[in-house]
Formats: sequence, C-alpha cells, structure tokens
Amino acid sequence: MIYKGFSGIYDSLMAHAPYDQWVEWIENALSEKRKEDIRILDLACGTGEISVRLAEKGYDVTGVDISEDMLSQAQQKAADRRLEIQFLQQDMRELGGFGRAFDAVVICCDSLNYLPDEKGVFATFKNVFSLLKDGGLLLFDVHSVYKMDVVFPGSTYADQDEAISVIWQSYAGEEAHSVIHDLTFFVESGGVYERFDESHEQRTFETEVYIRLLEKAGFDIQKITADFSGLEPEADTERHFYIAKKAKTIV
Repeated sequence: MIYKGFSGIYDSLMAHAPYDQWVEWIENALSEKRKEDIRILDLACGTGEISVRLAEKGYDVTGVDISEDMLSQAQQKAADRRLEIQFLQQDMRELGGFGRAFDAVVICCDSLNYLPDEKGVFATFKNVFSLLKDGGLLLFDVHSVYKMDVVFPGSTYADQDEAISVIWQSYAGEEAHSVIHDLTFFVESGGVYERFDESHEQRTFETEVYIRLLEKAGFDIQKITADFSGLEPEADTERHFYIAKKAKTIV
C-alpha cells in the first residue's frame, strides 16, 4: 500500500495509536547495550512516529518506507525536532545500499501484514538478515489469525472531528487470513469537504509459518508475546510480537 491521499491525514487517524508502547517494547529488547551504540532500521516507518521517538532517546535511526508521501511527513517531523534521521524510499522486499550494518531492525504497526504472500515475507526476512550484525535483532508485530478471521470481518469504525470524518469498513479477503479495509475520508478545507477513498488489504499467517520462514532465513526465535503484555499468545490474542536473533554468520 502506497498511501497516496491517506498520508496527509494518517497521523490524525492514528492519534491514539500506542507508539510509546512499541518504543518501550523495542527498548526492553535492546536494554543490554548503550543507546548511543545501537543502530536501528525502522522498516515501514510511515510518517516517522517511532523513528522520531527512538532518535529522541539517543538511538542512531534510519527510516525506510515504500511511500514517498509518508516519508515526506516523516522528514518534516525530524526537521521540526532537529533530529538527524536518514529516510529512504525502498520496498522491504528489496532492500540495499545502507553501508554499515544494523544492531536491530524493527517492523512495527502490523506493517508486515501488507505483504500478500509467504514469498514476500521470506524475502523481507532474508533482506533483514543481510543488514543485521551477527547477533542483531529483528523485532516485528503482526495481526493474529484470530483478529483477521474473527475480529476484522464485518466491523465498521466511524469517527469525526472538526476537520476530518472517517468511515472504516473491513471485509474478509479472498486469501486465507486476509482482510480488506475500505476507508472513506471527508477532509474539510476552506469550508468545503473533499472526499478520499482508499482500499487496503492485509494478510497474516499462522505462527508456525512465521517461525518456519524466520528459521529458513537464518534467525533464532527469542520470544513471541501477545498484545504488549509480555505474555505468551492465547487463542484470542489480537497481535503477536516476535523477537528473532540473527544466528552467527559462518565464514
């Protein structure tokens, strides 16, 4: 998903997203090293909310996203806060050209669920493996099968404030454990409302699939937890958090 007309109002829509909890999760996973010594790649960084928070805490951060419009928002945030963050436009399935290796790669906000098939997920894991130092960490979260199959389909979300109104409807997709989100926005400008329509498709996989693809790409699974709790996932968990470690490269 490229997020064209969506990028300008994304932050308003996501105003209540638990970005600070994502950052806390990342920091806990990296707590054994000094922040100043940690280089992080924020993959699928969107408008830079997590990149900026990490940089403000002292980490060396690079942000990557496929959407030029989203990156424009991220760059403006970094400039406003006088933060030195490099932002690059790349597809997570085709990464390269970074020079130094990273201590950690993070893929937050269920961004991995925008990849439509196992091939794309595996390509991403392989790319991340090549960018990490030996022993480096990959941290990502995804929607659970339960959320895709039970929670999302048939759900409708509506909200409005003085400037923006949104209607968000979700339907089951054609592929297993997939969902289509149809979004309609009405954005006020000069007393006139402009309409934007977007359709986003997400897909997730069983835990066993993610484990298989991670191990195939060369990772050791460190921990899988649920819904920011730090506990093991249960049948009705809605979001799974993965921490995987790059196995030492054999020369």
